[in-house]
This record gives sequence, C-alpha cells and structure tokens, in this order.
Amino acid sequence: MKLHPRHLTKFVSLFIIASMAIIGGTTSCVSPKTIVYFQGDSTRYSSQEITQKYIPKLQPSDILSIIVGSLNTEANEVFNTPNLFTTASTNYSSVGGARVQPLGYLVDIEGNIEIPLVGKMKVAGLTTSDAADSIRIRLQNFLKEPSVIVRNLNFKISVLGEVKLPAVYVIPDEKITLPEVLSLAGDLTIYGNRANVMIIREENGKREYARIDLTSRDVFNSPYYYLHKNDVIYVEPVKARMLDTDSRIRTVPLLVTIVGGLSTLGILILNLTK
Repeated sequence: MKLHPRHLTKFVSLFIIASMAIIGGTTSCVSPKTIVYFQGDSTRYSSQEITQKYIPKLQPSDILSIIVGSLNTEANEVFNTPNLFTTASTNYSSVGGARVQPLGYLVDIEGNIEIPLVGKMKVAGLTTSDAADSIRIRLQNFLKEPSVIVRNLNFKISVLGEVKLPAVYVIPDEKITLPEVLSLAGDLTIYGNRANVMIIREENGKREYARIDLTSRDVFNSPYYYLHKNDVIYVEPVKARMLDTDSRIRTVPLLVTIVGGLSTLGILILNLTK
C-alpha cells in the first residue's frame, strides 16, 4: 500500500512543527529591563552630588614598591634593591596561569616595614603618599635631596561568576570603582544578574556581604562603589540562566527521541513510496 505524497508531506510538517514547539517551550528569554545599567529619570541631562570618597590606607600584609632617588646614584641602589624585577612580577594573569609573588617591602603584622639603614618604621594606616613623605624625611640623614615613590603592589580585586573574564585583577593606582573592575572583566554576560551583584569585603577582622543593584543609579552612593583591597565580586546568574541550563539538560533525551523518530519516519517514507 502506497501513502499519498501530499499526506506524507503534511505529516512530516506537523511532526517538525510540534518538535520545535516542544524545544522552544523549554527555553527562557531575558527582559531588557534587567540588563540596562543605571536606570533613572529619562531627561537628557541630570547631575548627582558625590557623597562619599575612598582613600586607601596601608595595611599589614601589603607589599610595597619603594623607589628612592637622590643626587647619589650609587647610594640609591641600597634602598632600591628589594624592588628589582617588580614590574615584571606583579601581574596576575587575567586568563589563568601561574601567579608570581611580587618583590618589594612587606608590611608586617604590626604594620611596620624595614628599610636599610633606616630600620623599622610604621606605615599601616598611612596613605602611600604619607608613607613616601615619612620615608623621605628619614632618608635625609643618609641622602642628599632624596625623593621617594611608594606604590602598593598587591591591591587586587577578585571577580567571579557571570562575567566574560573572571580573574584576579591587580590595580596599579590603588583606587577603582565597581563599574571599572567589571569593565576589566569584559562586562557581565547576558545572563548576569545586574540587580543583585554580591561584594565580599574583609576589613578590621570582619567579613561583610553586600548586594548591589547595577540597574539603579543608587549604586553611585553606595559605600561599595569604590572597591577596597581584596574585595571579591560575585555576579550570580539570573533565573533564566538556571532554567535554560536545566532545560538543556532535560532537552537532550528529547532531542535524541526526535532524531530517532525522524530517522524512523524517513525509513517508513522510503518503504511506502517504493
């Protein structure tokens, strides 16, 4: 018995449409409202007063680059030796790989550093600029017209979750905002939850967990807008991402069944049209 070609075509079309409907029903979409940053009024121009600032202070376990200059080049080397190869060894890879311990002056647990000839001096609680001034005053006993530059070599921020380039980022200028770090990480993926970004901060013997809404302009007034050393940023996935992943797992057996059904149908059509 032969099946009419028109009936075969109609049957195959219905089968394919039904299969696509089942697969499409298992996927989710993301609303545009959930991915737009800094939402607020719709005027062309508006302004907002900056209500908070962050000035980083040195802490125990910081690693400092201290570069000394003076009219006596040979004497400068005594102080600059611990900084050798610092530039080449302070970068953490943004795409993975080995992490190299930077050289420099370590701030000990009591907040002190030890400088040749000068000895121990307390720098914890100072800015890098204040520390440079204090060191310069001490060095006047040994050098003529000394100049000092201090930089923090391990001011780093960790970025995890739904971003394009999760990594540990070393910040050379010791001051960075949340949007800037997320830009370094390649921005959030389409599945990143912009309304619930977690920041984990450890300071003064306490660990804090804060939730930031990047879709609101209130983020600019948050005490977590300026990031602190060793902050961890975690971008969790939106529900659509989790549903999509779950649906993909559940869809695999369905796809196998559909492919098997289409193969069987193809064999049946060949047999009926002979």
